[in-house]
Amino acid sequence: MANILDIRRRIRSVTNTRQITKAMKMVSAAKLRRAQDRALAARPYAQMLTNVLKSLVSRAEIYDPDTGEPRHPLLAQREEKNVLLIVVTGDKGLAGAFNANILKAATRFLDSKSGKNIEIEAIGRKGRDFLRRRFPVAEARTAESQEPARITIVGEKVGVLNKVDYVLANEVAARVIKRYSECAIDSAYLVFNEFKSVIAQRLVVEQILPIEQIGAAAVRLAEEMTLAEKERAIEAAKGAGVGLRPKDTHEADAEAARFGAAKVDYIYEQPPGDLFNALLPKYVGTQIFHALLESVAAEHAARMTAMDAATNNATDMIDSLTLAMNRARQAKITKEIIEIVSGAAAQ
Repeated sequence: MANILDIRRRIRSVTNTRQITKAMKMVSAAKLRRAQDRALAARPYAQMLTNVLKSLVSRAEIYDPDTGEPRHPLLAQREEKNVLLIVVTGDKGLAGAFNANILKAATRFLDSKSGKNIEIEAIGRKGRDFLRRRFPVAEARTAESQEPARITIVGEKVGVLNKVDYVLANEVAARVIKRYSECAIDSAYLVFNEFKSVIAQRLVVEQILPIEQIGAAAVRLAEEMTLAEKERAIEAAKGAGVGLRPKDTHEADAEAARFGAAKVDYIYEQPPGDLFNALLPKYVGTQIFHALLESVAAEHAARMTAMDAATNNATDMIDSLTLAMNRARQAKITKEIIEIVSGAAAQ
């Protein structure tokens, strides 16, 4: 059994660690509230953009009446030979299984697309480091490339998630749209953690190109939170002042949806077809921006839950060490009493 001095040193060490994890939990909770507000603030624009596009679909000829082919390249369906996968992870650790779960989903997706040429763009340091250990970095393929099918990393964004802005999302979207329009890729997917609230999250693989239906997410893989994960998230959120459920925006969503469904002949300054062609790339950029905002919020929620669990484990360890110290001290006192009594009896 360790002596009392060693146990006391360990108790002090664990106590200091508990203070750090508790502080990190509160910091993550504060960042989570701000991330939730940012995601909610970006929602009205995305909703209205979607409804404007829905309105334009009924007023513009987006498909050729003779061939039935879409007139916009982002709507064109092709045989899937070249795939682009955008993986959104965090830049930092200490967030439980947040990054590991995203990378597992990405790995499962890569396995499902075996035999095809897959290019990966990593957003976040954790995903970049994981993927670099497994796949080579290479230049993006061109439409005329005849190289054999393989998995390569063609781009990375590290240290950009501390302050996500639309410029970043628009830059990624422009690069993806350009490559899809040039037929260098046949589809584009996004792997991220979809966040609605602390207890309403899911890991999704979403197809962003080609666009199948405006306003409807083309989810190819979804993994919901388990009951145990929800219970841990609830416990972590109780003392952090974080809401457990998403804010009710049904009225605002219904009001915005009336624009796209209204039986009104709108007067546009430009032809509806030109407006549709100009707004569709913005729709892709908004999807990526929304995914980045939700991923950041989910990372803070995961870190808050992980730090709460670490704080509770530290408390349990302190209790266990305190009990062990008391037992060691009691054993020491008992031994000294026995020695005194034995010495007195010997006299």
